[in-house]
Amino acid sequence: MNGLRSAIGFLTILPLAPSRANGSMASARGWFPFVGLLLGLILACAEILTVFLFATDSGYAPIGVVTYSDRPTPSALLWSIILVVLLVAITRALHLDGFIDSCDALLGGFTRERRLAILRDPHVGAFAVTGVVCLLLVKVVAVAGLSNYAIGRVAVLLLFPCLSRWAMLLTMELFPYVRSDGLGTAFFNAGSRGFRWQLILGFVFTLVASVALAGAVGLILFAAACAVAWGIGAWATRLLGGVTGDIYGAVNEVTEVAVLLLAVMLTVSSPFAIYSPLLEMLWSSLR
Repeated sequence: MNGLRSAIGFLTILPLAPSRANGSMASARGWFPFVGLLLGLILACAEILTVFLFATDSGYAPIGVVTYSDRPTPSALLWSIILVVLLVAITRALHLDGFIDSCDALLGGFTRERRLAILRDPHVGAFAVTGVVCLLLVKVVAVAGLSNYAIGRVAVLLLFPCLSRWAMLLTMELFPYVRSDGLGTAFFNAGSRGFRWQLILGFVFTLVASVALAGAVGLILFAAACAVAWGIGAWATRLLGGVTGDIYGAVNEVTEVAVLLLAVMLTVSSPFAIYSPLLEMLWSSLR
């Protein structure tokens, strides 16, 4: 279980990493989706707490019509900001930092060498500032725009961090790591790329979680996460010759936004499109 502990210690602020974390980091990536679901659980618990504190429909029955429709829009937007900030805090802004560096490198560099140099530069440029502001704005609005159907909304909050960490794992497996050193090298050791149990574990776990939490829509969101991972990985490989730890962070952040936006679009005409008997049963037990 050192791999799981290493994944939690690396991806979150939770102090669970084993004392010899470097030796277990290569197996840690297989647990990335699990850690993502753990992060989603934290967000979902915070969201459910607001339902009991602020929703005016105190009966919560029948379950199918429990919504947030009585919550004023400004309050929903404010709470969405709090959820996004909470996610940034419990991940130490690790992936956001990678996204910021990737914006400067991939959009501001003109040669492979210059792009790789920018990725190591601690300073940020115009592309980084513009990119992170746009990303956070879209993420906040997307969270606020999720379905008013309580179970569907909680399902997406549980799922999108899991899908984004799966996207990072997929990128690690599909594209070569471009540096001989760097933060990302800890996830690879001799022969580890030839042994795909991490990919199989992450794939099965994420697929099961997607279907269990969001049904058919979960499969669509899963496919979207895979597409983002492949798209950014292929783009970075064309420009850099491979990927880096910063690219992994960018994949995570863009996947989160893509999954949230797609969930909003899929539930605009039908707020009950995301259906989960499992969550409905758990929600009933909270009444």
